[in-house]
Amino acid sequence: MAVETQVEPPQSTLSGVARVLVNAGKLSQKAAEEHIKASRDRKISFVSAVVGAGAIKSDELAHCLSAALALPLIDLNAVDPVKLPRNLVDQKIASQYQLMVLGKRGSRLFIGAADPTEAEAVERIKFTTQLTPEWVIVEYDKLMRQLEGQQQTANEALESLASADFEFDVTDEDSTAAAEAAEVTTEVEDAPVVRFLQKMLIDAINMRASDLHFEPYEYTYRVRFRIDGELREITQPPVAIKEKLASRIKVISRMDIAEKRVPQDGRMKLKFGTKAIDFRVSTLPTLFGEKVVIRILDPSSAKLGIEALGYEKIEKDRLLLAIARPYGMILVTGPTGSGKTVSLYTCLNILNQPGVNIATVEDPAEINLPGVNQVNVNDKAGLSFAAALKSFLRQDPDIIMVGEIRDLETADIALKAAQTGHLVMSTLHTNDAPTTLTRLLNMGVAPFNIASSVLLITAQRLARKLCENCKKPADYPRDSLLKAGYKPEEIDGNWKPYRAVGCSACNNGYKGRVGIYQVMPITESIQRIILTEGTALDIAKQAEADGVRDLRQSGLVKVRAGVTTLEEVITVTNE
Repeated sequence: MAVETQVEPPQSTLSGVARVLVNAGKLSQKAAEEHIKASRDRKISFVSAVVGAGAIKSDELAHCLSAALALPLIDLNAVDPVKLPRNLVDQKIASQYQLMVLGKRGSRLFIGAADPTEAEAVERIKFTTQLTPEWVIVEYDKLMRQLEGQQQTANEALESLASADFEFDVTDEDSTAAAEAAEVTTEVEDAPVVRFLQKMLIDAINMRASDLHFEPYEYTYRVRFRIDGELREITQPPVAIKEKLASRIKVISRMDIAEKRVPQDGRMKLKFGTKAIDFRVSTLPTLFGEKVVIRILDPSSAKLGIEALGYEKIEKDRLLLAIARPYGMILVTGPTGSGKTVSLYTCLNILNQPGVNIATVEDPAEINLPGVNQVNVNDKAGLSFAAALKSFLRQDPDIIMVGEIRDLETADIALKAAQTGHLVMSTLHTNDAPTTLTRLLNMGVAPFNIASSVLLITAQRLARKLCENCKKPADYPRDSLLKAGYKPEEIDGNWKPYRAVGCSACNNGYKGRVGIYQVMPITESIQRIILTEGTALDIAKQAEADGVRDLRQSGLVKVRAGVTTLEEVITVTNE
């Protein structure tokens, strides 16, 4: 006897938008299944298939979903795309699931989408942003126009910025790092981003820039170069590239590409034409992404020679006399970016002979000098300035260079080295030469050690040089010149200062920079003031009596020679 088996009617497999449309009577069951099959075959979303086939209009679909799912509906034509948050959701996720970020409030992220039923998108957004998505219905056609417009704008901007054809080879010193760099994702190795970075570096070198700044903001991304000490905005690439660009720079600089929460430092060496140029790279987490600053370290700057730095003859002779001494301390002072490192390296280059043992400790070593033993500070490993100095003294050195004296321990060891037959050179962050001595006293260094060890102190600034092609004489009132610091006899006659004009060969009338120096030898008179713990004012008065020009007076000499402008000197020496 045959047993009858009862066949159950097939259950509906519809879900998401398809089920909503069938329940609302907008599509038949059969039509919905056909559109689902078509979307799978063409590997597109169901909404793309149903709207593309003309089965339902975008606005009708949006209103239907809003009513059925009780979700808010917004017209994208009323939204300014410039004001929308960027990069809260990865561009790949936005393109894959056809959605866009409309806003953020607290831990909630408002997502505009034509299909709010995509559970996988919710989980991915939660995981990558650590925020809770709140769906807002938008019309499909308007959404796609916004997404395509963003992608097209980004690609066109990058291609136009990086359209030059050139070679730029990375010099990998570490084979392991090179292998890791080769394994980065295609996202990091995105061709337009690579070409854009190469173009920025080459442009910076050609424009004689000292630093490149890549700065992310909420709605913009800015690239600036520091040229002749002045920051200039170069371009504003699309905000969408900021993550890729930072990742590319970090890969080349051998930083941790996954770490975006803390600052990192790195270096890279790139071949530019026939020479290799070093770059020092620093990243900083900001509100809207990682800011990256790249310092260009040109080794040729240390080999320019002392003549190219801008010392007047009397200042140069004092410096050369001091570095020729067998022992003692020479200090170079000034703010960050005033050229202290180049001055020290120039002196080291003069002293770098086969019969001399030179050791330097820096944070980090900026310029590689063959024949000089250079050490980088490593605080994590316990290699501080003081620790390196102690080790140097057991390495039979003749000349020691300390990148910076930051504390009493370093100062004490450096001064004792200067007293025991070594020539020691270092830097301090003070405004002028006289205040350097009182700074050492305030650190706790004994006056006797200072008076017996320090040979010479150089304070310096960098001023922009006038362009020789376009500079013109300027008429300044006599009172202005006297107020600036000139003596009456110095401004009488036919002499006139020059002013900046500007031409195609320069930067607003300036081209290059020149040093302004206060070179103060420690004479017996100054030693007596130190031993009696005199003030910086007392030392300054004695230095003036000894024939030492202060920074303003040295700058005025450069103005009189037509090298720079009075405005520039007043700006850089205005204490």
